[in-house]
Amino acid sequence: MAHGAHRSPLLPPHPDLTLARDCEQCLGWGTVVTGDGHHELCRACQPGPAEAATGSPRP
Repeated sequence: MAHGAHRSPLLPPHPDLTLARDCEQCLGWGTVVTGDGHHELCRACQPGPAEAATGSPRP
């Protein structure tokens, strides 16, 4: 039996798909689903909040 997604008051994060293109962690989506079922930006290819503000890429 298939189940739909649960309603959430939070909007899903908006990844930069250019950065996510060749990422092996998120398979190019730019987001990952946590064990709780929440969407988060991929830590391997997406900049964090502090890095996004300064414009420096992640190593």
